[in-house]
Amino acid sequence: MSADGEARKKAAASGMSRRTFAFGAAGAAVMVGLGGVRYLPSAPLCRPPGGQDYEHLISGCIHCEKCREVCPHAAIAPATIESGVLNMRTPRMDFKSGWCDFCENEPGGPRCMEVCPTKALSCDNPSAAILGKAKLNRDWCLAAKGMGCHDCVDACPYGAMSIGEDHVPVIDEQACNGCGACEFACISMSAGSITTGATDRAIVVVPIEEAGE
Repeated sequence: MSADGEARKKAAASGMSRRTFAFGAAGAAVMVGLGGVRYLPSAPLCRPPGGQDYEHLISGCIHCEKCREVCPHAAIAPATIESGVLNMRTPRMDFKSGWCDFCENEPGGPRCMEVCPTKALSCDNPSAAILGKAKLNRDWCLAAKGMGCHDCVDACPYGAMSIGEDHVPVIDEQACNGCGACEFACISMSAGSITTGATDRAIVVVPIEEAGE
């Protein structure tokens, strides 16, 4: 095939890909309008305060990213297509970059909720919101390897972590609200402390749907 023909073939394939995506997104929007949110595949995500009602969030979010812009700890990021068409560009928590203190010192409460123009982020008691649950991978934990690390325990502002009898951090699941301070503080994959075989930090906050797995 000539170079010109190959170029046309690639252009056609690219156009088809864009059209397929556009039709998929349009179809997803129709499903939302018809109340079919629950039937579209979407990965569970840790959401900012007020975003725990999935259908309310998805139907109201206009992807303006104002919540991300005002987060004082840079803990909010837009979800990507890998998390599902409906999730794309909706707010998710990014505990690699920051953690959530629920804006406890802000008179208006969480700033992300305050600036949301459609109230897609909303709830009556945001300080009681559960963003996710912390999970510890002992195989990757430096404390479990006898290195004396307890940065995650020191970082937890809600008393949800302690040091166990074997000197490894223990999570109180009932007290954990998924603020992400532990994950943000974990050094298991930084400062030369990378644990062999690790693909993530030793402690991460996962959506409530995944907490029991």
